[in-house]
Amino acid sequence: VFSTDRVIAMSFPSSGKQSFYRNPIKEVARFLDTKHPDHYKVYNLCSEKGYDPKYFHYRVERIFIDDHNVPALQDMLKFTASVREWMNQDEKNVIAIHCKGGKGR
Repeated sequence: VFSTDRVIAMSFPSSGKQSFYRNPIKEVARFLDTKHPDHYKVYNLCSEKGYDPKYFHYRVERIFIDDHNVPALQDMLKFTASVREWMNQDEKNVIAIHCKGGKGR
């Protein structure tokens, strides 16, 4: 996990067997709900898989970027516009960004 005051980069919030070596989704949700209640948005940059956004109170945006590939300019513009809008809404707002492994995208 990489973190600044307002940006958290992490690996995929997982369930089942994958939660043994990736972030367990319930623990990620608990952390965000405890440390940043009502002030976080999760960005899933993983095209390969998703999860139920209810874990994060439906504050999830998905940008489909293939693993080990450069994102399309259109996707990067969409992502940065969304982040800018979210961050400007409240100085307490943070973003949690992830792909599959937490460093590829």
